[in-house]
Amino acid sequence: MPVGMIYARRIAVLATSAALAVTGLLATAPAAQAAMPTPVSAATARTYLAALTVKAAGSTTGYSRDLFPHWITQSGTCNTRETVLKRDGVNVVTDSNCAATSGSWYSEYDGATWTAASDLDIDHMVPLAEAWRSGANSWTTAQRQAFANDLTRPQLIAVTDNVNQAKSDQDPATWLPPRTAYRCTYVRAWVQVKYYWQLSVDSAEKSALQSVLNGC
Repeated sequence: MPVGMIYARRIAVLATSAALAVTGLLATAPAAQAAMPTPVSAATARTYLAALTVKAAGSTTGYSRDLFPHWITQSGTCNTRETVLKRDGVNVVTDSNCAATSGSWYSEYDGATWTAASDLDIDHMVPLAEAWRSGANSWTTAQRQAFANDLTRPQLIAVTDNVNQAKSDQDPATWLPPRTAYRCTYVRAWVQVKYYWQLSVDSAEKSALQSVLNGC
């Protein structure tokens, strides 16, 4: 057999072996953790932020969480909370009612990992009360329901419950995730949600968002 053909066969065999090795790695690698939709880039977020209406935050007069019907059924027996828990966790097992009975969840806000769904809240990136103060008070109930259950934008995320409770309804002028490595993602998501839903920002909020985005 000519030398050239021998080398060609060796190269083909090596290529096949490499392909098989990669396939094996892919087959045995752990599944990547799912997550909320990736926010727009920092550059796009800066463009969106510049387009938002700047005005003083409105009043919470008349506000109630019940005006934002949340955790509606998404599919089968799964509501929005359960859907996000399944999406954001690893190896999540659910019962016939779609409640998570086991799994692992990494909280992006503080870097904690939890194995009990009861330790997690589903945070509204832009809180419902904040949305009310920045324009949602004039929405229809259907619009508020869509906002409170928005799985398409980066508006819902599973995080440590007491961290979410510390955030409450604050905007980025007074609260940012304690895990600094996540702040860029957080403000990109915040701006994207406000832009899509045509919500206003107040001046302190805009300054805080600009400050973080400038470092992204």
